[in-house]
Amino acid sequence: MQALPKSWLLQFVEQVFHLARRAVDRYSSKFSKRRYTLHQYIVLLCLKVRKNTTYRMLLDELIEMPRIWRAIDLEELPSPSTLCKVLNRLEMAVWRVLLNFSVTLFPTNGVVGIDASGFDRSHASKHYTKRTKLTIQQLKVTLLVVTRVNAILDLHVATTRKHDTRIAQSLIKRNTDEVTILLGDKGYGDQNIRKLAREEGVRPLIKHREFSSLHKTWNPRQDADLYGQRSQNETVNSRLKRKYGAFDHSRHWWKQFRELTIICITHNLDRSL
Repeated sequence: MQALPKSWLLQFVEQVFHLARRAVDRYSSKFSKRRYTLHQYIVLLCLKVRKNTTYRMLLDELIEMPRIWRAIDLEELPSPSTLCKVLNRLEMAVWRVLLNFSVTLFPTNGVVGIDASGFDRSHASKHYTKRTKLTIQQLKVTLLVVTRVNAILDLHVATTRKHDTRIAQSLIKRNTDEVTILLGDKGYGDQNIRKLAREEGVRPLIKHREFSSLHKTWNPRQDADLYGQRSQNETVNSRLKRKYGAFDHSRHWWKQFRELTIICITHNLDRSL
């Protein structure tokens, strides 16, 4: 019988498994029971986001996927509560390291766009919040996107309406080595951002607000094609919500931050394939 070709899902699993082995240790502690490895847990958590499903449905589908088992050296499936506890245990720093490693799979040119979008919290009942007149704030997610390959370089998640200018400054400071040109809309047209970017060796290509004819001359036309790449941020925001869901299913804010980071890692790995 002819061997079956590798499916897209199997290639994705192998890519995550390879990335996890580069980024984290095999076990979380020397006192670990060594029943499952951290690499296997990371693959399963990313696979849950990739398929946009629940823990129970994922494990139910994996029963019929022996090739996935073999790809990650899995001998038996964990319980849904085990995966949920692993997400609690793995700190945000681990997921950020994985995100950084996922960006290395792409050729980058330093042209990066910045933009923000909102993600709903699905655990809040719309009927209940309407009757009790409660306001459930969205999560504000700001992405740094490498426009050449539509890969996510970094993200910032906030539960409050933190101003874009403050968020942009922290993202610039964290990624000065990877960014040479920063593309942003007029919402990021703050002089403090421009000053900080130039001090860090980053060219800020951010449109000025046009309150008079003089202000129009501050937006040079020769950079129109380069500035047009900023629209890739909207493309990435749209793709995340359409493919992986516009809702964050976790109940705690710190788990919501981690889940959104896993979405960004999954997006990068999908793009690399």
